[in-house]
Amino acid sequence: MPHDQPASAPGPAPADASDHDPAEAPFLGLLATGAAAEEYERPVLRARAGGAAAARLAALERAKLLALRVRTELEDRRRREAELSALYATAHDLAGLRDLDAVLRAIVRRARSLLGTEVAYLTLNDPAAGDTYMRVTDGSVSARFQQLRLAMGEGLGGLVAQTARPYVTDSYFHDERFRHTRTIDSGVRDEGLVAILGVPLLLGSGVIGVLFAADRRERVFEPGQVALLAAHAAHAAVAIDTANLLAETRKTLTELEAANEIIRDRSAVIERASDVHDRLTELVLRGGGVQDVAAAVAEVLDGDVEFTEPGRAPAAALDRSRTDGHAVRDGADWVAAVRAGEEVLGALVLRGHPALDPVDQRTLERAAMVTSLLLLARRTAGEAEQRVRGELLDDLLDAAARDPRLLRERAARVGADLDAPHVVLAARMSGARISDGDGPPRPDGTDRRRLWSAASHLAATRHGLAAVRDGGAVLLLPLDPDGDPAHTAREIAARLGSALHVPVTVGASAPVPAPAARPAAVADAYAEARRCREALCALGRAGQGAAAADFGFLGLLLADTRDVDGFVHRTLGAVADYDARRGTELLRTLGAYFACGMSPARTKDELHVHVNTVAQRLERVGRLLGPDWQSPARALEIQLALRLHQLSAAVTRDTEE
Repeated sequence: MPHDQPASAPGPAPADASDHDPAEAPFLGLLATGAAAEEYERPVLRARAGGAAAARLAALERAKLLALRVRTELEDRRRREAELSALYATAHDLAGLRDLDAVLRAIVRRARSLLGTEVAYLTLNDPAAGDTYMRVTDGSVSARFQQLRLAMGEGLGGLVAQTARPYVTDSYFHDERFRHTRTIDSGVRDEGLVAILGVPLLLGSGVIGVLFAADRRERVFEPGQVALLAAHAAHAAVAIDTANLLAETRKTLTELEAANEIIRDRSAVIERASDVHDRLTELVLRGGGVQDVAAAVAEVLDGDVEFTEPGRAPAAALDRSRTDGHAVRDGADWVAAVRAGEEVLGALVLRGHPALDPVDQRTLERAAMVTSLLLLARRTAGEAEQRVRGELLDDLLDAAARDPRLLRERAARVGADLDAPHVVLAARMSGARISDGDGPPRPDGTDRRRLWSAASHLAATRHGLAAVRDGGAVLLLPLDPDGDPAHTAREIAARLGSALHVPVTVGASAPVPAPAARPAAVADAYAEARRCREALCALGRAGQGAAAADFGFLGLLLADTRDVDGFVHRTLGAVADYDARRGTELLRTLGAYFACGMSPARTKDELHVHVNTVAQRLERVGRLLGPDWQSPARALEIQLALRLHQLSAAVTRDTEE
């Protein structure tokens, strides 16, 4: 009884096959996976054990050293990046603190975390006493150590405070560079400290204190760690000064309020109005934001002021304020509509301030007007950038003879790189009307304007371009070298649909390698993307995203490049690969099966094998192609792919002959 056996078994690979591989290949894999340093010896050891030639071993040794050097550089960069991130986070945390004690505790705690030491502490200078004293510690266990005072020049800390330079010691008690005293040494001994690093807290040209990081064992502090703690100390000094100034400011304000509590009258209200007017004017001139306006008004009115979107503001109060043109009371709050003509852009809400005199009410209204101006200015700037992106994409689509250099310069102004691979996407909202014009949407084209706005925002966030065209939107987005246009189309369809709350159909082109070098390719890609989009609509798949590869053999008709080999591989690749590996005849059996009207009995006669063999082969085909491979649609694609494969093989044989 015949059986489905491989025609021939592949022989063993030559023993020296690896000699032809690049020496760097195994080490690139180790770099990619972040392997430990000792793993880099294995490729050399394996090659030596396999009897590789001396030249091969030498090449592997060179590649290993180079890979280890790259690994070290990568680790250094990752470490520096982590340090910079931690330093940025430290600056961010310190900027948000206002209480001096909280600032000092945060400084010391973060210094200990940054350098991974067991103890960190901070001393502040006492100008009146002419010394420096322990202010905050973290990780300390000794009461004597926590109460130390150091004269200028005494101990490591006194030396740092006096010279305004960092000092580091690997072993404190064996270091004779600074003056030891019994009091200081006793405190350090009680704490058990050995390795100490101290950096000055500099404010201007003066020293206000010293920041320390220490361990209870010998340790070498690297120059990078010294620089890191010094940078942290620079942020800390500013934060301390800011906290002191804020404390002094609060104290001064409290004293002023107490002194003027009885005599406060109408003039104080007028002065506040004048103050907020000056602040708002300054904000507008320096391009401040909405939250800056709210903060300025909150400070002047001594309340909590918040800008809210139209949908989040109290509806009734917002409507009354829009109608009256004044701030209105809403329970214990005040609401002032932020509007441009009849369009409501939001509201300024003053919370927990039920008693508001007319002058303060006018201040809130003026702030709402300034907020509307800032919002309109931001909108105008955004629309201007969107138009620039749209005009550039229009030129790529319409003017194939544009100078590539000028295209690159224009793209650089909006953050786009037209020398990188891109994909063209054609998007349309479900049910959107087709426009005859190619320019920006008309004011009454609400749907098209919304689509244009959403597409432009998406393009801007991805350093791409977007424009309105043919009743929809066209986007030119960067594509990773191994990116999938079909995946990008599905993602953009989902993002636009979520933003607009309506289905958006998106067709994608094949990748465009460098739009600036070949502007004509952008127009061809757009035509392909439109065909894919219209095919989705025709197939009842509106609201989805796809590229030509998603349509099977129809993709051959939709794509500008007839990727026959790609279609055959996507359809029959699993079977062909199986035949190549096992030496089987699944493709031949599949072709005979369809040629015999999908009759196993006729197929076994055609192949001169037993019917069980046919059944076994078809079962294997089903596992490779999926359970639906005999459905009408799949069967049609498989038969077409088989015919194209046979034609391709025949052409190849003729060429070789």
